[in-house]
Amino acid sequence: MAAELADQINKGLGHYDRLIGVSMTQVSDTSARAEVLVRDELKQPYGLVHGGVYASIAESLASWATAVGVRERGLAVGMSNNTSFLRPITEGTIRAQATRIHGGRTTWIWDVEFRDDENRLCAVTRMTIAVRPAEGLTPTS
Repeated sequence: MAAELADQINKGLGHYDRLIGVSMTQVSDTSARAEVLVRDELKQPYGLVHGGVYASIAESLASWATAVGVRERGLAVGMSNNTSFLRPITEGTIRAQATRIHGGRTTWIWDVEFRDDENRLCAVTRMTIAVRPAEGLTPTS
């Protein structure tokens, strides 16, 4: 079911997620995984994947997974994003794994790990997602 949900989400990804190339591979209310193929547009001037790419992937994973968990009562929006970089990725595929560490009434907290093609830990993110009522808010296409 988590892979089927990932397929549904991939079909409806917003403009920004598509721009950076996020491909969800698994999504549930306790974990999520995604991959992003490294390309030149995602690199900073020294040839390393830009730090904002990691932060963006983390926010997308945690937001989508939280949304799965709260869809009956509200929506999920990013509240805090703290990413630490351990080793650079310059080519290949970024593999991200988000794990929920707290699922509360108004906030959910996630740890996200980023690995390279050799399965080396390259970055970590602590992501806080706010849960808000959905009244009056509709997504844009």
